[in-house]
Amino acid sequence: MSDKLRNFIVRTLSGAVLLLVVLGASFIGYMGYAALLLLITVGGVLEFYNMARAKGVEPQRCVGLLAAISLFVVGAISGIKRLDGGCSCLDTYLSVAVIATVLFFALIFFVEIFRNRQTPTLNIATTIMGVGYVALPMALMAMVPLMLGGYDDWKPWCFICYLFLVWGNDVFAYLVGVTMGKHRMCERLSPKKSWEGFVGGVLGSLAMGMLGAYITGGSYGLWLGLAVVVSLSSVLGDLVESMFKRDAGIKDSGDIIPGHGGILDRFDALILSAPCAFIYLYVASLISNI
Repeated sequence: MSDKLRNFIVRTLSGAVLLLVVLGASFIGYMGYAALLLLITVGGVLEFYNMARAKGVEPQRCVGLLAAISLFVVGAISGIKRLDGGCSCLDTYLSVAVIATVLFFALIFFVEIFRNRQTPTLNIATTIMGVGYVALPMALMAMVPLMLGGYDDWKPWCFICYLFLVWGNDVFAYLVGVTMGKHRMCERLSPKKSWEGFVGGVLGSLAMGMLGAYITGGSYGLWLGLAVVVSLSSVLGDLVESMFKRDAGIKDSGDIIPGHGGILDRFDALILSAPCAFIYLYVASLISNI
């Protein structure tokens, strides 16, 4: 068996297992979905810190990870509150999570004073950046499917159709890029990306947006607009992670997913599309209420 065939089989099998994990977590309920996002948060933050260490920077892994978890919990509890109709008992947990997040961010500066490292400014900046790059988007992602579902109940298909937008962009961009790609988009960071593939990715996301609106019974206009936002931000997410990896001099952010690399390699598009999708849906809700 050739190496290419072996890698293809490994990549396909691990991708199938990953898909089953995502689907299983989604259909368990909101807590299963939140647990999935928490795993992405923890794995993504640790991988980001490992990339920083490859550059000689020494981020505070433990304190940064605690800050990331606290920030994600804020988003998750906010989602639970909306589903439970604003259950008052959750107000205490939310307040504790917010206070803990603020304290952990303050602790980053305090701890660096006593670490006696050569690059304290870079250490602090990288520690905070890891939280902002991974945990903040995942905290907002905890809310996105609920916004699509109108906060009535947990609707797993809203999240799955959102993933279709991301994956549709990725798949169609690859197919069009391989067959028709001639004009490179950003060869310095991603030599294989082309403008033809970019257009194909947008069209793929639009097709998935139509499918998402049909499956969820949502507004076609809302889903098509979301498809454009997700497509554009997904490309940006892929390029940003490529920039980080190239700067660190590594091929993959990790090796936890056989054939795919690390958490950031697989979910880079989802990470950067989440805040853009949140803002889009929030503004759309404000306009609809005018």
